[in-house]
Amino acid sequence: MSTQLKDIQQNDVDANSLFEKLSHRHKEAEIITAESRSTFQESWARLRKNKYAMTGMYVLILIIILAIVCPMLSPYNTYTNDLDNQFAPPSAKHWFGTDNLGRDLFTRSWRGVQISLIVGFTAALIDLLIGVAYGGIMGFAGKRVGNVMNKFAEVLYAIPYMLVVILLGVVMGSGLFTIIMALSITGWITMSWIVRGQILQLKNQEYVLAAQSMGASGGRILFKHLIPNTLGPIIVTVTLSVPSAIFTEAFLSFLGLGVQSPDASLGSLISEAMSSWQLYPWVMAIPASLLCITMIAFNIFGDGLQDAFDPKMKK
Repeated sequence: MSTQLKDIQQNDVDANSLFEKLSHRHKEAEIITAESRSTFQESWARLRKNKYAMTGMYVLILIIILAIVCPMLSPYNTYTNDLDNQFAPPSAKHWFGTDNLGRDLFTRSWRGVQISLIVGFTAALIDLLIGVAYGGIMGFAGKRVGNVMNKFAEVLYAIPYMLVVILLGVVMGSGLFTIIMALSITGWITMSWIVRGQILQLKNQEYVLAAQSMGASGGRILFKHLIPNTLGPIIVTVTLSVPSAIFTEAFLSFLGLGVQSPDASLGSLISEAMSSWQLYPWVMAIPASLLCITMIAFNIFGDGLQDAFDPKMKK
């Protein structure tokens, strides 16, 4: 018995020799000094490290400021014709030159950027409001209700887009409001499917079950707990939908189904320059360049946001 007791004591001594008593300085090293950050703070930190995305964001801010300020500071308006000054090249008087009717291309180009941004942001906002609400209900409701709502979205999505634009043009006439309506009729469907997929993944989480056990209503759970946790994909989708709407507006205006002269749109400016661009290349090059720069900046910034909000990018 004494032999066993000695063996146990010897083992305790050997085990104690494997451990080292930490000094006061080593204990301080275990203190967590980094400040806890939310998901958006972490995403913003990752976004700032992406030089391309930040460059795209700065370019977008500059374009928005110029689109607001330049038409107000220009001494010319969008509609005044000067037939004695047709196709004037870029100069100190007309920075971007003039078009086939002698109108100042600098003012009309930035007016076209204004319209493009208005269409893009308005269509994205409508897609956000309708898509998030519809997709949230479609994902959180029961299987039967969700399937019916999903089938309705699929049927609506299958309608040819150009048919919707032409019908609206016949009924309402061509113009800015018609384009926004045409973009909004089916544009929210992609957003709703993205939100639905996120809700289906989240609605069985512990915090949702806890809220249900505490008697929270379905609407409160959906808009208080579920949708705030899907803001990352929502923000990315909104950002990427803006350049799509801008391009669609330019395309429709180019075909004559969008903004009509004498108002200016980047698509209508390019369409008007088609017959004379070989002799006067600046008439087409300037609005086309502004359209390309705006869309590229939005796409680069949207890709950066997608990487920033992607959980796989976390370290």
